[in-house]
Amino acid sequence: MKQIKQFCGQIAEHPLFTKVIITLIVFNALLAGLATYSIFANAEWIYIADLILICIFSIEIVIRLLGAKSFGAFFKDFWNVFDFIIVLLSLVLVGSHYITVLRIVRVLRVLRAISIIPSLRKIVNALLLTIPSMGTIMLLLGLFFYVYGVIGTTLFHAIAPEYFGTLHDSLLTLFQVITLESWASGVMRPILAEDPSSWWYFVTFILFGAFVIVNLFVGVIVNNVEEANREETPSPTDVKLAEVQKELAEIKSLLKRRNE
Repeated sequence: MKQIKQFCGQIAEHPLFTKVIITLIVFNALLAGLATYSIFANAEWIYIADLILICIFSIEIVIRLLGAKSFGAFFKDFWNVFDFIIVLLSLVLVGSHYITVLRIVRVLRVLRAISIIPSLRKIVNALLLTIPSMGTIMLLLGLFFYVYGVIGTTLFHAIAPEYFGTLHDSLLTLFQVITLESWASGVMRPILAEDPSSWWYFVTFILFGAFVIVNLFVGVIVNNVEEANREETPSPTDVKLAEVQKELAEIKSLLKRRNE
């Protein structure tokens, strides 16, 4: 059993193994795309190719599971759990008659490229790290949208009921405005023709919403990506600082021993 474990570990860590899996994931993505066309939707060769891919991905998971230090260590990694669930769903639904569900699972297997390709995994991990720090910004954005939604509904519900007729209509309109998609010609101009003083509402919302709060999101994400990069490939300054801290710790321990 120990020899099998070592053999599986060597295979799982081999660069060629990773390259083959990435190639198969790309092929799986092509199959998922072809299956959306009516010509290939019920093609038997796509079904057979899908079965072969499921078998290969299942063998891959077994190899990685056996090659891990322990089952617990394998499932501690979020990406291993993600891969395991996707492959398990594929196996469970392999004989299912729910074609839509099968196609969705086939597409979800494409997401395994994130867990296999280190650069993609690093970016997604950095994005996941932003979730706790996003709480305050999300609260600020929610308050900002709510205040402007109530104001917009109060002022413009009679002028533009299709945009500001109710609170949820106003919130959806503000979401369109903050994306800067047709906000001037599609939303502001018709209202401005009826109420010339309404410019302040849209201008202030764009200034604070699109240019300030949204940029806070971007700033937090960029900062976390930089920290993730620094942890993986520390800069010369970070290396020097770590060396200085290590030397200081050694000096402190020497002084403590002398005093004792």
